[in-house]
Amino acid sequence: MASTGMASATPPASAVEANRRGIAALQAGDHEAAAQHFTAAIASDPHSGALQRNLASARRALGDDKGELAALDAALAIDRRDMIAWIRKGERHEARGEMGQALAAWSAAVALGAQLDPVPPPLAPLLAHGQDFLDRATGAMFTAASAAFEEMRDNLTETEARRGAAFVASALGRRRIYRNECAGVYYPFLPADEFFDRGHFPWFTEIEAQTDAIRGELQALLADPGEALRPYVRMEAGSPETIWSPLDNRLDWGACFLWEYGEPNQPVLDRCPATAAALAAVPGARIPGRAPSAFFSLLKPHTRIPPHTGVTNTRAIVHLPLIVPPGCGFRVGGETRQWQEGVAFAFDDTIEHEAWNESDELRAVLIFDVWNPHMTAGERELLLRYFASADASGYAVPR
Repeated sequence: MASTGMASATPPASAVEANRRGIAALQAGDHEAAAQHFTAAIASDPHSGALQRNLASARRALGDDKGELAALDAALAIDRRDMIAWIRKGERHEARGEMGQALAAWSAAVALGAQLDPVPPPLAPLLAHGQDFLDRATGAMFTAASAAFEEMRDNLTETEARRGAAFVASALGRRRIYRNECAGVYYPFLPADEFFDRGHFPWFTEIEAQTDAIRGELQALLADPGEALRPYVRMEAGSPETIWSPLDNRLDWGACFLWEYGEPNQPVLDRCPATAAALAAVPGARIPGRAPSAFFSLLKPHTRIPPHTGVTNTRAIVHLPLIVPPGCGFRVGGETRQWQEGVAFAFDDTIEHEAWNESDELRAVLIFDVWNPHMTAGERELLLRYFASADASGYAVPR
């Protein structure tokens, strides 16, 4: 006998039997009967998310959006990791023009799909559609938020503008926020900023004014470097392979040190009096056996310095670019900058950074360290006493 659209008056023996009848009715196109069978199955087994999804399928076939979404929400109330339920919610909300709810559902579905390896072929196009929806949605939001940000940028300080731009980009998945990774001394609660604002270093203009003189001294030094030029990367014998192995004991990344761990390299300082005077005028850290360090950093053509982090967040690293051919770049965290000859900047090297020279010419930068500007005078004094006491104890690790 053909179905009249009503479920049998005889109760099913079990949820399994009711589900079987519901699937048969759904395949036969009797969607109302399918919904009733699935409802009966759920009554027998209320903890099955699969039965709720089957009911949602019947409700979708009936054009009952609210019923479908209610069944999908019931499935998710049983298991929030039900990716199929999230996919179907994303589809339904998107079809209804409920873009906020669709964004939430597709976000959950795509996040769960990212944990699958491999992705089952039937799910691949569904998850691809979800990712496309996310890209379009966040793209529209980023465009709108960026426009709102630009309207007020001129009224913001340098710090506010940089942090605001990073917030907008990170909130909408356009960039990652990097954290400090110290291989040595970590001072807690200092801001984990990528580049420090120029306002912290009013003396930048003074050392920038010496760029031509400093560059001239470097060029004279390179014409006859003697023992002043050495590989920057010099791994200890027996070290395992690391990211530094391709640069180990090679002049692809070379250095001419003026100061190293608080010790002057007097022969180089004597050959570079203008540079020595410019560095002496810098209000930098003086920590016996540790700071300052200052050197000419030389990167040969077609050389990359791999992503890495430094040893302590108590310092800021200053770059004064001297020779910068086109094709050079520098990234700290989520921000990439191009060196400009004679324009200094400072950054926190405990945040992942890298550099590259894709040109056919040498790139040269004067690099030196100063105090992290967020440390107070009292904190600087505390750090000096900490190192002094460590050295006095006799247990300080020698360099």
